[in-house]
Amino acid sequence: MTDRVYLLGCGFVADLYMRSLTVMPGIEVGGVYDRDAARLAQFCDFWNVPPLPDFDALAGAAGNGGVVLNLTNPAAHHVTTDALLDAGCHVYSEKPLATEIGQARALHAKAMARGLILASAPCSVLGEAAQTLGHALRHGMAGTPRLIYAEMDDGFVPQAAYRKWLSPSGAPWPFEDEFRTGCTLEHVGYYLAWLIDWFGSVRRVVAASAEVIPDKEGTGPFAPDWSVATLFFDNGPVTRLTCSIAAPHDHSIRIVGDGGVLSCGAAWDNAAEVRFARRMTLRRRLMEHPWPRRVRLGGPTHPKVKRWGSAAMNFMLGPAEVLDARREGRACRLGGDYALHLTEVSLAIQNSGETTGAQAMTSRCAPMEPMPWAK
Repeated sequence: MTDRVYLLGCGFVADLYMRSLTVMPGIEVGGVYDRDAARLAQFCDFWNVPPLPDFDALAGAAGNGGVVLNLTNPAAHHVTTDALLDAGCHVYSEKPLATEIGQARALHAKAMARGLILASAPCSVLGEAAQTLGHALRHGMAGTPRLIYAEMDDGFVPQAAYRKWLSPSGAPWPFEDEFRTGCTLEHVGYYLAWLIDWFGSVRRVVAASAEVIPDKEGTGPFAPDWSVATLFFDNGPVTRLTCSIAAPHDHSIRIVGDGGVLSCGAAWDNAAEVRFARRMTLRRRLMEHPWPRRVRLGGPTHPKVKRWGSAAMNFMLGPAEVLDARREGRACRLGGDYALHLTEVSLAIQNSGETTGAQAMTSRCAPMEPMPWAK
């Protein structure tokens, strides 16, 4: 049986979904709409997928239980998702669900009331690296986890040659929108999703954010380009999570346990190596083992996508999860309370500024059910 998804927006990120679709048998694109007619034609010609004439045509085609991938700019997520839910569509939204928490709560409530799935990217939480770390934590490989350091630093991006960054079908990287949205809303979810997956709800966020690189190219105002947060979970270790487009590139995570350190060095690689370094004493020196061992799951996991640019992620793992949840009549791992909580914590970090300090989270979610191949 073939499942259909519909794409709303065919900018830079849409090509990453289409590249991933090539390794996901049983899923096809039923139609695509973008308000930029020239871009729509270019995208559909390149990928050989059917264009739709307007938003109403897309909502109508996907209504009554169809799945729409909302790949519009973040500022448009709320209004477009709201209209799609009204049309009876399940929605898989690029992050964030909305740029204001009140809007996200309203979308969450509407989806729940109508029995629709509203799910949020990123889906790398369903990937092999995140699931391998989760398996190691559940089985006590490092003992009780006490502290986590996670980094999402992308280098000094305003000096990068980003005007040369083109998607396979020719879409430019939307630098102005990226700078206005902010690296925290765009990228903090890549590790925040993993953490919520493993430990569930964040109880309190103590954060700061700032724009440390002024005068970026484009029309502002621009969002903070640096943030750091300390996360206190209802049931999990204290975590420090840093995000920037200023500090040298570092996408690593280190989980400090009683027995050693679990680590992964590449959040954007589904097949990134997970390693465990046991703690040891050599003479009088306490240290982690200098040759960490690789941690692997026992069997096959999910279809992989070859690296393109800085990422080797299967972006269709999320839409596939929505389709599976719809077919099986179960809760979607990336939907419901999880999607709202991810959005609330991300917004709390982004908007913290210099003086907000400690913020109590109002939403809650349970830890995520592991993928069947990671149990």
